[in-house]
Amino acid sequence: MVSASVFKNYPYIEKIWDEMYNKNEVRTPYKKLYSFLQDLPVAELTRKEEMARRLFMSQGITFTVYASGEGVEQIFPFDVIPRIIDAAEWAYIEKGIKQRLKALNLFLNDVYSNQFILKDKIIPMEMVFSCPHYLREMHNLQVPHELFVHIAGIDIIRDADGTFYVLEDNLRTPSGVSYMLENREITKRIFPDIIPQNLVRSVTHYPQLLYKNLAALSPRHNANPNIVMLTPGIYNSAYFEHSTLARLMGIELVEGKDLVVDNHRVFMKTTSGLQRVDVIYRRVDDEFLDPLVFNPGSLLGVAGLMSAYRKGHVAIVNAPGNGVADDKATYIHVPDMIRYYLNEEPILKNVPTYHLADADERDHVFKNIENMVIKKTNESGGYGMIIGNAATPQELEDYKKVVLQNPRQFIAQPIVSLSSVPCYINEKLQPRRVDLRPFALCGPSGIDIVPGGLTRVALKEGSLVVNSSQGGGSKDTWVLNV
Repeated sequence: MVSASVFKNYPYIEKIWDEMYNKNEVRTPYKKLYSFLQDLPVAELTRKEEMARRLFMSQGITFTVYASGEGVEQIFPFDVIPRIIDAAEWAYIEKGIKQRLKALNLFLNDVYSNQFILKDKIIPMEMVFSCPHYLREMHNLQVPHELFVHIAGIDIIRDADGTFYVLEDNLRTPSGVSYMLENREITKRIFPDIIPQNLVRSVTHYPQLLYKNLAALSPRHNANPNIVMLTPGIYNSAYFEHSTLARLMGIELVEGKDLVVDNHRVFMKTTSGLQRVDVIYRRVDDEFLDPLVFNPGSLLGVAGLMSAYRKGHVAIVNAPGNGVADDKATYIHVPDMIRYYLNEEPILKNVPTYHLADADERDHVFKNIENMVIKKTNESGGYGMIIGNAATPQELEDYKKVVLQNPRQFIAQPIVSLSSVPCYINEKLQPRRVDLRPFALCGPSGIDIVPGGLTRVALKEGSLVVNSSQGGGSKDTWVLNV
């Protein structure tokens, strides 16, 4: 059979959890897909891969990579073989994320008001106050429905023994959900039959769910509140996502210059005059939101916006100041938050993490640096980190010197052997490492998590870096009904 070559020589790698294979046996959730691929000629799979590539190109599904100070727009790499999660695994992930977000929201409410968790010495006060994203402007500001986190992207990884871990909490302006939606649409086009055959749960209701939550935050009791998405503009790396979500929700995509504040109320400039704005889904970072309060040179935000927000005349999503909760140094303490606020044991584990501000932990990390990943606490996208077993001795020594200049800004984690998923590369299946970013929506009526998320894949052989800015791609993520 011609198609046998797709699986020919697929390697079993010791000490790596393969999502499709358990040694030589196909795992149950993948069996229907496996059978389908077995019967599919290689030439046909290659044709579908090319069709997917052309669809991404024609629909402009892009992201921007910044190098040498310049932005280069690229097509988002997509692998046609989906990653599959069964119903029991998803229920476990979903429950763990909801528990985590409840605690993180309580933490943000607390740390910007009574600060009980700091006074009880559960979390070091100096660690919180030294976080560059802790905003004193948010202290004692009553956010609508006591919700700071409205949209979260929680990065989940799987170790060699199959255990799920939370790697990062993204609580400011998490991106990637538009690629989750587009990946599903492309998969429907190239594999129109196998999605229903596999009882895959839908993700297409995400924009409606998001819109419902945004509308519920409106300070005015209005059946049709005016909701806008605030983007930094076309040169932002996630502009495709901004425009896609605004289109799917049927809301206006605006830049800072399109808004004005008058009498502590926000208005959108239109050809028919000013229109009052009720809710702003902002994709502009905190420091650029309002030049009167934060960065005075910002042209991306709106002068007076924080004043309108403080008066309760507009809702901002996510709330400013969330960065203190997704600081990688704060991540260390999330299990303690869960125990403190919820009196529960964490469902999802943290990856063991060392804060390099602690001299003993720093010493341990430096002695074992070949087995560590060191990251900056406030960087994302794979920037500013070093992987011990992939760096030269000189690079490691140079990095130690950088750490010692400001240890507060660094954490370290043991290198986790990320799970792998078959990818169709060069007309055969090859294992590549993946993570998963499910997207959670927190609203007045509770927390909803769309079944799936963005599976990011390290397309380079042997690489553990899944970030699109570092050569990563993505897959469709199937959560099954069984």
